[in-house]
Amino acid sequence: MGRGDLTNAEWNRLESLLPRGGTRGGRWSDHRRVISGVLYRVRTGVQWRDLPERFGPWETVYERHRRWSAAGTWVMLLSRVQAAEDAEGRIDWDVSVDSTTVRAHQHAAGARKEPPPVTPQKGAGEGTNHADPVLRKLAVRLEEVVSSANAWDVPAAASPPKSTSSPTDDAGPSPSS
Repeated sequence: MGRGDLTNAEWNRLESLLPRGGTRGGRWSDHRRVISGVLYRVRTGVQWRDLPERFGPWETVYERHRRWSAAGTWVMLLSRVQAAEDAEGRIDWDVSVDSTTVRAHQHAAGARKEPPPVTPQKGAGEGTNHADPVLRKLAVRLEEVVSSANAWDVPAAASPPKSTSSPTDDAGPSPSS
C-alpha cells in the first residue's frame, strides 16, 4: 500500500457503498486498486498514462473514473459518506463566504454597529462531536475526486465570444466582394 492509498479503515467504510461488479464483458478490476489510482491522480495531478503500475493499466483507472463521473457514482459516494457523518452529528453545515466572493457597495463602509451577540459554537459542550477521523478523511478525499471530475464539466462560458459586434460598413470591403 502506497502513500495516499485507501487505508483498511477507509476501505471497510467505503466497500459496502460501491456498485457491484460490472456487466460489461465480465468482472471489473479490484475497486480498491482503481479508487486508489484515482485518488493518486487527483492528489498528484499526473497524467493518466503516468499512473504507477501498482494501480493496474491506466486505461482501466481512467475508464472507471470517466464512467463513474458520468453516472454520478462519485457524487453518490460522497453524499452517502456525508450522510453517515451528518447522522452522527459530525458535519457543521455553516458556509463561510469571504470577500473574494461577495463585494460590498462602495458606500457600505463605515457605520459602526454593536458587535453581534456571542453564540456558543456547535459541539462546544463537553463530550459532543467525537469525530470519526476515518470517515472525515474519506469524505474529504471523495470531495477532491468530485471537484476534479466537475472541473472538466465547466462550459467555456468564461472565454469571450469570437465576435461581440456585427461588422460595420466602414470596416472596408469584404474579402468575398
